[in-house]
Formats: sequence, C-alpha cells, structure tokens
Amino acid sequence: MKKLTRRQFALAALLACSVLPASVMAQTPAKPKVALVMKSLANEFFLNMENGAREHQKAHASQYDLIANGIKDEQDTANQIKIVEQMIVSKVSALVIAPADSKALVPVVKKAIDAGIIVVNIDNKLDDAALKEKGISVPFVGPDNRKGAKLAGDYLGKQLHKGDKVAIIEGVSTTVNAQQRTLGFQDAMKEVGANVVTVQSGQWEIDQGNKVAAAILNAHPDIKAILAGNDNMALGAVAAIRASGKAGKVLLVGYDNINAIKPMLKDGRVLATVDQFASQQAVNGIEIALKAVTEKKSQSSLGGIVETKVSLITK
Repeated sequence: MKKLTRRQFALAALLACSVLPASVMAQTPAKPKVALVMKSLANEFFLNMENGAREHQKAHASQYDLIANGIKDEQDTANQIKIVEQMIVSKVSALVIAPADSKALVPVVKKAIDAGIIVVNIDNKLDDAALKEKGISVPFVGPDNRKGAKLAGDYLGKQLHKGDKVAIIEGVSTTVNAQQRTLGFQDAMKEVGANVVTVQSGQWEIDQGNKVAAAILNAHPDIKAILAGNDNMALGAVAAIRASGKAGKVLLVGYDNINAIKPMLKDGRVLATVDQFASQQAVNGIEIALKAVTEKKSQSSLGGIVETKVSLITK
C-alpha cells in the first residue's frame, strides 16, 4: 500500500474538513425551553401537575425541554417572583405559570413578555384589572372555579336544611381562584337557605386549615358543615372536627381530589371534593405555549380563556 506524503495527507485533511460543515457538522435548531412555575410543591395538587408535565415532555422530548419549579408554601410569593426572574435570565421560550398571587405576579409577568417570552396562565387567574393596567394580554387555561365549587356545595346542600349554619375556609384571599370558589360555595348555600356564618382564610394549607376550623367549631358549636376551598385545608378540618368530638356531626367538602382525601371520602369524613385534573392543566398550558412559540405568535395575539373540565367526586 502506497504511503501518503505529508503534503498529500494535509490536502486530504483539508478536503475532509470542507465537506463536514454541510453534513456531519450541521447545526440542529435549539429546542424551545418551557418553564413551568407552580405554587407550593408541598401541596399534592402541584406535584400531580408537575408529574403530568414531565410525562408530557418525556413523550415529546424532541419538541421541547422543560424546566419545572415551585415554591415552598402557598404564600411564598416573593420567591415565585424570583423564579420567574431567573427564567427570564435563562431566556426560556415560554413561561406557564400558576401564580401564588393574582396581582403581585403581574409586574414580573410583564417583564417576561417584554423579554420576548410567551406567557400562559394556568390554575389561578391573573387579575384582569392588573393586566389591563400593565397593558398586557395573558391567556388563562383552567377551570371555572366558581362552577366547580358550586358542584360540591350543591351536593352538600342536599343534606342541609334552611337556616343551618355553615362556614367557608377560603384559600389565599388575594387569589382569584380562592375568591371564585368562595362565591361558588355561597351560591350553593344561598339556594338551600343555609346561613354562612363566617368566611376565613386557611391559606390553602393543612395546618392553617386546622387552626381555622378549630376556631370556627369553638365559636359556632351548632355549625352543621364546613366548605373548604381545597383538600389540604379539608384535611386540617377533618382533624379539627375529630378533636372537637364532632366527627359525623359536622359535614365537610373540599376541592382538588388529591390522593390523601380519597380514604376520607370512602369513610365519610369528607362528603365530596372536586377534581380539576391538575396534570392535564399543565399539559394544556404547555401545548398552547408551544403552539404560540412554533408559530411565532406575538403575546398580544393571545388572550381569552380556555376552560378546562371539573368533576364532582363523592364516595
């Protein structure tokens, strides 16, 4: 076999390099990066949401990359704002956010939009007036919380009589979904003539729900039912009802259909809850965001509400 001279070898190498850029060294376009920013990952609801998103990304790995983040508790608004700011610095293509506060997150959402990031709102709706003030449009993908809460309230109402005293444990009061669920509960109670004696915030959390329920039971010993704005607060209320010696005497409904509530539905400690399909909410938001990114839509062309389903869950 004839050996190549040094000059011939150098020429062959040069020719090989001239071919590589068009074939082996061709660059593939970077995949869109989607940031999912949720509320408290201590809440099983948002863990379900994250799991659904990760399964979707796994099934569509060639289409996008996912960055999922959450905060330590439902009131950690400042940290959620910092997470969004980090996503802006990271230059994500899209942001899908379940805001901890309907108003406080609007300025940083505008900052993301100004940076060219597509933003989609899920779970808890951003405040319409705050969005208008900032001159931005953000589509909302999620359930009609008022309608969902009324489903649970109507089911409870079948076991109440006119004049019965009931209480509502609300989520974080500055969030639209907490406000809407309270309105749905009130709609149902008004229809049956029940008397809502108090509405107090349990901050979406088990411990706070427990404290609020205990205080309500102490202040209103003749109360017939408690309507909790989410299942975490319902879990706290279950413990308070038991501790007060009123198990089986005070009816209780929740909202979210987390796994921890299912044994209580089965044995009657909780009468009903509402499933708003957490994992699918995230997927719906991601798909809308990806469509906007791939079709190069502007944020201003997006908007409106994509209503997702809710279902009443009972024993």
